[in-house]
This record gives sequence, structure tokens and C-alpha cells, in this order.
Amino acid sequence: MSLIELSAYQLTQQIKNKKSSCREIVDEFLERIDDVEERVKAFVTVLPEEARRRADLLDKRLQSGEDIGPLGGVPVAVKDLLCTRGLRTTCSSRMLENFVAPYDAHVVERLAADGAITIGKANMDEFAMGSSTENSAFFPTRNPWDLGRVPGGSSGGSTAAVAALEAPLALGSDTGGSIRQPAAYCGCVGMKPTYGLVSRYGLIAFASSLDQIGPVTNDVRDAALLLQTIAGHDRRDTTSINRPLPDYLSALTGDIKGLRVGVPREFFAQGVEGYVSDAVRKAIDKLCELGAEAVEVSMPTTEYALATYYIIAPSEASSNLARYDGVQYGLRRHEPGDDIIAMLSKTRAAGFGHEVQHRILIGTHALSSGFYDAYYSKAQKVRTLIRRDFEKAFEQCDVLATPTAPTVAFELGAKTDDPFAMKLADVCTIPVNMAGLPAISLPCGLHDGLPIGLQLIGNLLDESTILRAAHAYEQATEWHKQRAELTKK
Repeated sequence: MSLIELSAYQLTQQIKNKKSSCREIVDEFLERIDDVEERVKAFVTVLPEEARRRADLLDKRLQSGEDIGPLGGVPVAVKDLLCTRGLRTTCSSRMLENFVAPYDAHVVERLAADGAITIGKANMDEFAMGSSTENSAFFPTRNPWDLGRVPGGSSGGSTAAVAALEAPLALGSDTGGSIRQPAAYCGCVGMKPTYGLVSRYGLIAFASSLDQIGPVTNDVRDAALLLQTIAGHDRRDTTSINRPLPDYLSALTGDIKGLRVGVPREFFAQGVEGYVSDAVRKAIDKLCELGAEAVEVSMPTTEYALATYYIIAPSEASSNLARYDGVQYGLRRHEPGDDIIAMLSKTRAAGFGHEVQHRILIGTHALSSGFYDAYYSKAQKVRTLIRRDFEKAFEQCDVLATPTAPTVAFELGAKTDDPFAMKLADVCTIPVNMAGLPAISLPCGLHDGLPIGLQLIGNLLDESTILRAAHAYEQATEWHKQRAELTKK
């Protein structure tokens, strides 16, 4: 078995037992990137020189007997909305195409402190606005399982890199499903932590009350390993939760006897394909075979989550993206004699793609005088009702099991002319963000050779329980061992 086929945990053991050096591991992953990247297009920026320099430094520290950390020598792909000091951070947008961040995001600092090696910056939907990674200003990313299909979005580059074995670990961000949905499409494990568990310092914001950074991996153990590194309090993020962290790896006991698994009927409603429902229900049956108990629950207001999200998220985007004015940093377009309004208009027209402009306009309208009460204020009230539905459900169960996405990955271009159909790809994931809850997606089946995702949702700050349930299911099945062959064009 080659090094690129090993999990991150296995790679750390290779290094610990002196079977491989950090440099050997990095070189093999860089060779893999050279082999497949032209077809997959997972990265905006690959960092071969930086990665090799870092690997050599870690090898020297190992030779002197130093501990290089729990992720020492493991390559990581970082979504290109996380600031990396001295390196381009583009958000896959012309607006920030040449922006070089002057500081590292908190999670990037944590990766470095624990010995990980950033191997590249992953492609994404521009400013994380999209569900297919077709909205990148540079190029679409392709699904390694079928190069004619999307990898999902907006963290499509991160998940494609992991699925194509270009990196064993990746960081993504999840505002309405942007880690979990592409993880389902690419047959990976993707996790959205509780809002506030992972610092957003250095994350270029889309919707600040919804954004959360999380891991993308090929198995649940690696997800727990990466979460352990990035979670924890950071005083620079005022929403960061200050409480002791559990040992997430110790939660992977394999024992789920007595676990109550809630099955919300609304998540299996119209729009979810029958083959997805069947695969997820078989996964729930497997959990019951392992000792869990299935409990049907109802969450009626989740029906309104999609509409609510597309008022709240664009409203926050409208506010966050106002900073891109052609004055402070980023792109500027102007001609001699232009006043500030002309310069601003030309800059934004050139810098923002269609989807970003569309969402800014929606948000600006929802926040405008005369419409704030009719739209934004009401959406926030519905958000409260959605959260209460989850609270009631967790009075009856320990985790919730649902589909991650209503279909398998769709063909490139299939939904670009139908914005509503595109947005429906996140119908099962958006309610979780509205409530700030943790959730994980993992493979639970195949349809026409394409992966299907099982979503396990936990109560606030109960990542340990969903990791335990996901790991137990994973160990009892073979789906996580399936790999993309990169054969179809």
C-alpha cells in the first residue's frame, strides 16, 4: 500500500515508528497532485516548495528527538478562504485574486503548532456561495468519482483533494452544508462542529452567524484527530466557546448500545430520491443492529429552513462584503475622472461573480428600509422555531440520522440555469446551521457508482456522540474503503 492510501493517523504512526520521513510523505502526495490535478482541479494554489521546506524542518526536529505534534508530517489542504500569512488567499474570487494575507487564521496556526504541513489552498465556490464549486472565478473542480460531475460545494476543492488522495486531510467551511454536502458527493467524511467550537479568526466571512470551520477526511478517526487540533477557545473570536475540550479520539469506542437515534420524517420528504432514502434507512437499521434504538420524530418547521436561510445568509453577506470597496485592499477598477461611486461600481462589477452579486442584492433588499421587518426580522423568528424543533427532538433521542444530500452528485452544468434546483442540494444540511448544531456526513452506499451520504446530527457541543456513532457504523461497514478510480472523463 502506498503512502497516499494511508489515513492521517496511519501516517503519523509511520513517522513515529521511523518507517517513513515527513519528506517522503510530502513528496508522494506532491507526485499524486502532479498526476491527477490537471483532471480534478482541486487546488487554486499548490505549495511544493513550502511543503518540502516544512517537511525537512520537521525531519530535523525528529532526528534531534523532539515531539513534532499529533499531526506531525501530515499534509493538509486548506480551503482558500482561510488566511495564510505570506500566501495568496483568494476566496476563488477576482476580487481577492492577488491578495496576500498578512496573518494566519487561528486554525492554520493550530495546524502548524501540531505539526501539519499545508500542501495547498483548495478551490471553492466564490466567497463560499454555491453548492457545486462551479462558481469559482478560476475554474470548476471535478468530482474524482466521475469527472463529468460536480464535487459539491462550497468546499468542493477540499473534498475533491481528499477523495482523489491528493491530501489525507483538508479544512473546509460550512455555512449551509458546504462541508457535509460535498463530503457526501465525494464519498468522504465531513464534519461541521458546533457553532463557536472552532475559531473563525482569519476566516473570510460569508454569513458570520452561520459560518463554521471543520474537517474533511477519509475516515472518522481522522476527523476526530483533526477536530482535536482545530477546536478550542480563541479570544480573537468573540463567538468562540470557552470550555474544556473532551478527548474526541477516546469517544471512538465502537459501543453504541442504548443510543437513541432520531429519524425525522421531514428529512425523508419530497425531493429526497428514493435510492438515498433507502440507503440511509439501511444505515439506520445497521445502527440498530449494533445496539442503537430508532425513534421517529417530527420537526415541522424545518420545512421553512431553506427559505429562511436564503434571507439570513445573503443579508449577512451583504454586510460582510461591503468592505470590498476598491479602497482598502483587493481589486480596484477605475479610470481618470471617476468619482468614488463610479470606482466602486466598476470594482464590484469586475470583482464579484454573478452568484455573489445575486446574493448581495437579495441581502441588501432584505435589510432595506420597509423590508427589514417583512423579511429579515421574520426570518430570525423562524430560525428560533427551527432551533426549538431540534431541542424537542433531542428530548427524545441522542442523535438524529438523515440523508446528507437529496441526490448523488449531479453533472457539471446541469443546474447552473436553475438556481432553485441548485439550492435544494442543501435542503438536508441547512437546518443544522440555523440551529448551530454539530453534524457529520459519512458514506453509506453507492448509486450508479456514486457515493451517498448519511448525516448524523448531535446536540450542542456533543461532537463526541456523533463521532462515536459514526465510527461504530463505519467499522461495521465497508463504504469508507471505497475509492474513486479517476477513470471517467
